[in-house]
Amino acid sequence: MTDRVILHCDLNNFYASVETLLHPELKGKAVAVCGDPEKRHGIVLAKSEAAKAAGVKTAEAIWQAKRKCPELITVPPTYSEYLKYSRMVREIYLSYTSEVESFGLDECWLDVSGSGKLFGTGKEIAESVRKRVKEETGGLTVSVGVSFNKIFAKLGSDFKKPDAVTVIDRGNFREVAWKLDVGEMLYIGAATREKLKTLGIKTIGDLALTPDRVITNLFGKNGLKMLENARGENSDPVKTYTDNAPPESVGNGLTAPEDVGSLQDAAKIIYALGESVAFRLRGYAMKGETVSVDLRDNALKHTSKQGKLPYPTDSADVICDFATKLVADNYDFISSKPLRTITLTVSGLSGAGDLTQGSFFETDNEKAEKLGKSIDNLRKKYGFGVLKRGVNMDSSDAVSPRDEGFLPFDKR
Repeated sequence: MTDRVILHCDLNNFYASVETLLHPELKGKAVAVCGDPEKRHGIVLAKSEAAKAAGVKTAEAIWQAKRKCPELITVPPTYSEYLKYSRMVREIYLSYTSEVESFGLDECWLDVSGSGKLFGTGKEIAESVRKRVKEETGGLTVSVGVSFNKIFAKLGSDFKKPDAVTVIDRGNFREVAWKLDVGEMLYIGAATREKLKTLGIKTIGDLALTPDRVITNLFGKNGLKMLENARGENSDPVKTYTDNAPPESVGNGLTAPEDVGSLQDAAKIIYALGESVAFRLRGYAMKGETVSVDLRDNALKHTSKQGKLPYPTDSADVICDFATKLVADNYDFISSKPLRTITLTVSGLSGAGDLTQGSFFETDNEKAEKLGKSIDNLRKKYGFGVLKRGVNMDSSDAVSPRDEGFLPFDKR
């Protein structure tokens, strides 16, 4: 059976790179995209290559970043522009294959197995993609991994940055992929990496050569998937792209740079996330009726709660008030460990035009939805930071919303 040819394309320093296109005077400088650059304790959401070289890290406070890099230039996020460039690049990918699967705004898998006769080998297609992205966007660069499955293709795009192509094939994956830290492999987070370390498993190769029973005793069925990925046996398909595929849920998550030890601080994060969730729901012309919050404390323990709204909505106020109440009713900040990550998700989606129980009078929900649409129009015209919620106005570590790939978020 002939191997598939899978590309993983990762736009380099995407958000900071877009800001450089919008503001050419920033080219080559240390730049950080920050949720609230006017606040000394704001969060670094993304950084340029020069900032990265100076030691600036995503999710750290601006004051920490500037201590490492005094010349650091901070800019607010321009969310609408990130969406525009993401779609522009995706159109390039779609000219090679219809099998394009997004992984956040800045990453995509492409299955080009059937494209060889038109465009050449996987490496040749990757080089063509790299060249076209740079030329057609005016300067964005992309790192591309080429392999026979999605896991190793992702490792390839991470292997050499920026603006590079790395091939991991049947002949070299043991020499290239197996030498990497096991935490570099997709879907292995910090907690799993630490557990593997207790077994003496430090590299992907160590994991691949570990007997099945050792891993399944510790991780169950998930362990078998990890072994499959490490051994190069992953066969997950690349999904076919369609503009019109409705989402099953819309969610955002944020890992805070410091412990979240009170409901008040948690609410500030929830309202930042909820703004983006509601913004995207309205973009899909959808409403949701189930709100979920996933909480991870600083010991990596998860707690999830969800509840059903009395009516479907795309209002940030309604979603955030409900999510905050879920946390208040189900999490004791006094007796429990401080939180580190909060994820807000809305599901049970339906079209905004679908029939719902009517009323002769304008409801509070309808007023909130009209306000939300007005806010959208202002933000599209003047940028996301033109308006800020009162709950975040006095916050020294306020954050701004994003798509799944925007806020500090480990996709593994």
